[in-house]
Amino acid sequence: MTNHKDRILEQKIQEIEKTIPEKIDTSQFKPISSQELIQILGLTIKKDEENKLITFLCEISAYTESSQFNISFNAPSSTGKSYIPTEIARLFPEDDVIEIGYCSPTAFFHDIGEWQKEKKRYLIDLSRKLLIFLDQPHTQLLERLRPLLSHDRKEITLKITDKTQKFGLKTKNVLLRGFPAVIFCTAGLRIDEQEATRFLLLSPETNQEKIRESIHEKIKKETDSNAYQNWLDNNPERKLLKQRIKAIKQEGVKEIKIGSPEKIEEWFFQKNKMLKPRHSRDIGRLISLIKSLALLNLWFRQKDGLTIIASNDDIEEAFKIWGAISESQELNLPPYIYHFYQEVILPAWEKKNSELDIGLKESGLTRQDIIQNHFRVYGRFVADWQLRQQMIPMLETAGLIIQEPNPNDKRQMLIYPTTPLTISKEQNNSELRGRVNEL
Repeated sequence: MTNHKDRILEQKIQEIEKTIPEKIDTSQFKPISSQELIQILGLTIKKDEENKLITFLCEISAYTESSQFNISFNAPSSTGKSYIPTEIARLFPEDDVIEIGYCSPTAFFHDIGEWQKEKKRYLIDLSRKLLIFLDQPHTQLLERLRPLLSHDRKEITLKITDKTQKFGLKTKNVLLRGFPAVIFCTAGLRIDEQEATRFLLLSPETNQEKIRESIHEKIKKETDSNAYQNWLDNNPERKLLKQRIKAIKQEGVKEIKIGSPEKIEEWFFQKNKMLKPRHSRDIGRLISLIKSLALLNLWFRQKDGLTIIASNDDIEEAFKIWGAISESQELNLPPYIYHFYQEVILPAWEKKNSELDIGLKESGLTRQDIIQNHFRVYGRFVADWQLRQQMIPMLETAGLIIQEPNPNDKRQMLIYPTTPLTISKEQNNSELRGRVNEL
């Protein structure tokens, strides 16, 4: 009888041991730089260097206690906005990744939540999880998740209404626990200011070189998918990165401290002379980038139990990353919209006003002028409704353009950049003034 009990106990111990992941040998790792990480991610994601680096750091931030940050990819269809986060997520353990296609706000709580009968509530534990929303048509779900995205409290109680056939509208309690790293992908370019301040706004590159390399990679992948997958699975750097991610998860880091906070303060105030309310959130994102970089190299940082200390190298690297994206973040604009302003609107304005005599009123741009220049720059037309309903209002809200009625046709609105005329215009005026002085 005793032997039988011993066998049962041994069996249970073996079953428990199977569920415990094998401890990864961390001696195989060496410090990894951002550039090395970009090269590994570049095996499957062409170009988009800053986007893939920041997305990886966002996803690895899921393994922190409370330093996760959020990303919103805003760009038109077929630009690869959902490809970048999902491709990087393939490096992470499947159990930690939650990918959701279309989802209504109520369905999210029902599907993700676990019903606790005794407490009559749904429990949604998102601690150390990576949450990716794919091609969401609207931001209503984000509105309900605002306290979670802001990290207001680690446990948040929500009340939702659910329509039942028998009782009509019924209130249900939902307990959200923990902080996930959240990535939201949408073809809608407009985003509410309250959501914009809770996310880093990113957009995939759409230049010709990136598209060409993506097509080449697609051909290689689709013509022999088995050979492509074998090549990918056997790549030593990629395999080591996947092992590194699992090892980071196993370390169970509780806290990441900053070794030199005065460096952050000095740099941030020097860069931002005029402070805005959103800067209080931006500094939090910058610190999260620093902590994610430290987490990536945690075995080579000072440690105190389950606490690691970010080095000056982590701070300097985060400054470089933030410097590459800060301009559009300051304006609450996705980079796609900001680049559209720089590459389409400003050149069209310059061309239309470059030969204007001193003292004459500048000519505004019509929507048709912008659409035509968009085709010249990108080789494709932008939809008039998208330009009118999304892009122009966002640029106007950001203060980069103003609209005024056409004096010759009050039904038509003309678009004027609020920035000074371009360098070539100033050069023309300078040359003209020089000739006048000579006379």
